[in-house]
Amino acid sequence: MIDYERSLNRAFEHMPEYLTTDVRFSIPEPHIFIEGKTTVLKNFLEIADVVNRDPTHLLKYMLKELGTAGKLDGNRVIFQGKFTAETIQSQITAYADEFVICSECGRPDTELVRSDRVLMLKCAACGAHRPIRKRRVRPVAAKDAIEEGGEYDVRITGVGRKGDGFTQIDKYTIYVPRTVKGEIVTIKVNSISGTLAFAEILERKATE
Repeated sequence: MIDYERSLNRAFEHMPEYLTTDVRFSIPEPHIFIEGKTTVLKNFLEIADVVNRDPTHLLKYMLKELGTAGKLDGNRVIFQGKFTAETIQSQITAYADEFVICSECGRPDTELVRSDRVLMLKCAACGAHRPIRKRRVRPVAAKDAIEEGGEYDVRITGVGRKGDGFTQIDKYTIYVPRTVKGEIVTIKVNSISGTLAFAEILERKATE
C-alpha cells in the first residue's frame, strides 16, 4: 500500500500544472454581418485567443479554405465575398480539429512546434504529438445572392429620400424601414423586385 501511494504521489507530481477538458473548451460563435460585397467577422481576435493560436495563422488558414481575400481590421476580419455564419463556423471548427485538439486525449492543451521542418502538434496534457497533415485546399464558393425569406445581419449604409434606411448585398439594394445609417441589424427579406429588395427588422444589434 505504501509503494502504491508513493507511486501515485509521483504521478501527480509529474502532471502538468493545469489541464482543460474538451467539455470546457468552447469556441465562441462567430458574430458576422454583411457589408456590401464583404463579410465582417467582428469577434475574430476573441476566437483566436480562445483557440490560443496566432491570429495571422488562423486567418491564413481561413482565407485558403474559403478561397477568398481578407484582412485584419482591429479586432475583426473583413472577408471579400458573402459567407454565412455556418460556413465561417465550420472553417473555425476544422482549424481547431487540425491545429488545436489533441487526437489522443481530445484536449486543447497543445502547441505547434517544428521538428526537422515538420510542423507538429504537441500535447501538454498527455504528451502525444503528431504531424500536421497537409490537406488539399478546396475553396468554398461565396454566397452571391439573397432570397425572399432569408435572414441577414447587415449594416445600414444610408437613408433614402423617403426616410427608409438601406444597405447593399451584392447587386441588391435592400430597404429597411425605421433604421438609421450606421445601425447593425438582423433583417428578413420580404420581397425582391429586380435589384431592389424590401425587408423588415428582426433585431437591432448595435449602432456604429
